[in-house]
Amino acid sequence: MGPSGEGPQGRLTTHILDTANGCPGRGIAISLYRIEEGVRHHLCDALSNEDGRVDSPLLQGAAMVPGRYELTFAIGDYFAARGAKLADPPFLDVVVIAFAIADAHAHYHVPLLASPWGYTTYRGS
Repeated sequence: MGPSGEGPQGRLTTHILDTANGCPGRGIAISLYRIEEGVRHHLCDALSNEDGRVDSPLLQGAAMVPGRYELTFAIGDYFAARGAKLADPPFLDVVVIAFAIADAHAHYHVPLLASPWGYTTYRGS
């Protein structure tokens, strides 16, 4: 239970930073999946806003369940739309971040820092 006795109060958020251009990753398609017994279950889709963030948590409250997840980011489409010179197919098209939620009451922030040639992530706050 959460601090006041109700269900889980955790949440999952993300944001994207375009490290090639030094700006937020705007308009990037994001999908969230829960992985159960090796099967990928689609949970939601979102689009990053002007600040490279999603407008609301991808998971929160009762939907915040411990387990394994994947976030996908369509950065190939994003960099192509910005006019980046990309190979065909692009070196990085869809970035997949596999992670786990252990505590349904915690805030899990999973950012993506990306260029057409590389990316990194970390557990943020």
